[in-house]
Amino acid sequence: MIWRLFGPLLAAAWMVAAAVPTPESHFGHRMGEDRKLLDWSRVVSYFEALGKSSGRIRVRTLGKTTEGRPFVAAWISNPATLAKLDRYRAIQERLADPRKTSEREAARMIGEGKAVVMITCSIHSTEVASTSTAVQFAYEILTRDTPKFRAILDNVIFILVPSLNPDGVDKVTAWYRQTLGTAYEGTSPPELYQKYVGHDNNRDWYIFSQAETRLAIEKLHNVWHPQIVYDVHQQGPNASRMFVPPWLDPIEPNIDPLIAQQMNMIGTGMAADLTAAGKKGVALNAIYDFWTPARHYQSFHGGLRILSESASARLATPVTVKAEEINQTALGYQPRMRSWNYLEPWLGGEWRVSDIVDYQKIAWESVLWQTAVRREDFLRNFYRIGRNSIERAHPGFEIPKKQRDPGATQVLLNTLRTGLVEVEETGSSWLISMRQPYSGWAKALLEKQEYPDLRQYPGGPPRRPYDVTAHTLPLLMGVDVRERGAEGPPAEGVTVTADRWPAADTETWKKVNRVWAKGASVWREPASGDFSPGRTEGWKEVKRPRLGLYRSHMPSMDEGWTRWMLEQFGFLYMRADNATVLKGNLRERFDVIVMPDQGPSAIHNGYRPGAMPPEYVGGLGEGGA
Repeated sequence: MIWRLFGPLLAAAWMVAAAVPTPESHFGHRMGEDRKLLDWSRVVSYFEALGKSSGRIRVRTLGKTTEGRPFVAAWISNPATLAKLDRYRAIQERLADPRKTSEREAARMIGEGKAVVMITCSIHSTEVASTSTAVQFAYEILTRDTPKFRAILDNVIFILVPSLNPDGVDKVTAWYRQTLGTAYEGTSPPELYQKYVGHDNNRDWYIFSQAETRLAIEKLHNVWHPQIVYDVHQQGPNASRMFVPPWLDPIEPNIDPLIAQQMNMIGTGMAADLTAAGKKGVALNAIYDFWTPARHYQSFHGGLRILSESASARLATPVTVKAEEINQTALGYQPRMRSWNYLEPWLGGEWRVSDIVDYQKIAWESVLWQTAVRREDFLRNFYRIGRNSIERAHPGFEIPKKQRDPGATQVLLNTLRTGLVEVEETGSSWLISMRQPYSGWAKALLEKQEYPDLRQYPGGPPRRPYDVTAHTLPLLMGVDVRERGAEGPPAEGVTVTADRWPAADTETWKKVNRVWAKGASVWREPASGDFSPGRTEGWKEVKRPRLGLYRSHMPSMDEGWTRWMLEQFGFLYMRADNATVLKGNLRERFDVIVMPDQGPSAIHNGYRPGAMPPEYVGGLGEGGA
């Protein structure tokens, strides 16, 4: 009788699940298996296969990465929701801007809408586990019928980004396979795993310099306005097994307190769910603060930014951590001692990628399920946060059109606009009102930061910030920005004409390089430093410089940023590595050599013998110096 009633439904469900390919059938191994990493093309083809075999997922290619790989995202929900994605996206857009939506309209949309949660993986490509977790978790949520998964699919639109840095996925995988079974197994590649910025790709969320950042911002964040963005990371192996929020102080003052309170709630729930699953070594309210917009874009745009940091293996090679190797100190907790924010210390043992995947799957399900059961709360609070933003008590900002550096001024304005800041133009200036949804974002980037005076102990030395780079755009870019109504000296401007390009204008350097690229001449006035594409009396011709950029065997983010900057301005450069320098005769090949910021030992000594394959060992040495 039971089979007659439910048999056809069960059989249909089984057939749907059976049609979805398992990770093992596609990749040839389990996710998290020792010494197995993934090729990006296989990750993409697996998600495409999921999209063809299940009505609960849609997969889209959003564009190309810096090195031309597909940048993909998946939308996961129940089929009825996926059939009306445009409608739910429109609800998100209306709730994000309370100027467009009355409280009565908002109440109706909150009842109808779905909470949007975006989980992003492996922006740091040596943190290898989360892309494997993405594969495994996607398969499980599409095929396993559990009460929690049903609640998630019914109440949440889950956007999954298997990697924010696909180029790095392939670079790390290729290096790992090349060194597998050698003394160098588990080492990091001797190149930046993002072509230009390496590990700093997670500091790009306020300047949008890289292709991957712009794709995520312009195609996901700014379109879908997620209530939660959960960014999945890894940390060192010798302390906690996983960090989750709450965060340490300080919390950036332009972040709505309601966002911070909800992050505390979600993170504590993650910790409880991990502990309930028997997972030890969970730390919260430790290590990481919540200050800089460089890594917290969504929390200045109405949503929560959740972070987890799992302990790492040696890429995909297991590690054994002895009890005496556990760190004695860590910021905010003691890894060898029980405390309120580290209740079950992990005191050593074997640790593998499969352990990381297990922890991450529990944490992902926790975030999604907590959102599902409080769907209306998250939507209602999202709308309330937007109302708080448009009611911000601040006069706003004015950017005079008369500027010493017009090019940098336009970059600043475009940066704000990319972050959805509305800019009003008048005859003499641009105005930034605080009566808009992302006023906190504009304010954080335009005002001079007042970092709190936090001490290691009363009367002791200052506590070092987690991030030590400022994000005040006017100071970084040399642009005159003022609070509206504030008195200030007259703006210093320059005049740009067809035959005079001011040296103070950063756009000038792009123009000069374009002229050089055509094989034409450029002239410069000695007194002012200004340039001209035509010969002018008293001006000196300037030849295109033969530029060398030093690059050691040890990857340097500053070298990558410098390389990116030179390319943005059109400068030609040649790589000046250790071998090039040691050949000598540098004056015959270069007019100038740029030395990016790097530690003296990295430049002089490089990798020590035995740390890397012989071709990557050594530095400039005495001869190179």
